[in-house]
Amino acid sequence: MLQLILGGARSGKSRLAEKLATDTGLPVTYIATSQALDGEMNERVAHHRARRPTEWGLIEESVELARILRQSASSQQCLLVDCLTLWMTNLLMLDNVARLSAEREALLDCLADLPGEIIFVSNETGMGVVPLGELTRRYVDESGWLHQALAERCQRVVLTVAGLPLTLKGTAL
Repeated sequence: MLQLILGGARSGKSRLAEKLATDTGLPVTYIATSQALDGEMNERVAHHRARRPTEWGLIEESVELARILRQSASSQQCLLVDCLTLWMTNLLMLDNVARLSAEREALLDCLADLPGEIIFVSNETGMGVVPLGELTRRYVDESGWLHQALAERCQRVVLTVAGLPLTLKGTAL
């Protein structure tokens, strides 16, 4: 089953995804896409790490997400990817449009063939003011297009607001 958990900053989306992963009863591998490049991001990573069960596996991959999913997915495994918008930011910062497109398409193309439970977490960025600056507008556009394409392929899509899940597609929580 593919699931997409969306929400704003500090909406409870990661906590919900972690609960859903635990509830599968399967071994869980957390796929972290962030790069802790400053003190504030180090604190965020530490917060997430402290909250996760110690028996969960961890893979850190900031760019080649489709490759990691193909290598790691199993019918007896739950993969939790946190977070797609950080992954996309990493690709945008490469300033290589071809690489962003290639990695995005590789991700979308591999989903139908992946076994097991896979939970994606991502920031919903399209509900606010259109930001100033070409890069930030591109980020909002790219994340919106990615979310639409991923939501088509997922069996469940949930929007999380104030820690509360709103099921947009699939079986309600």
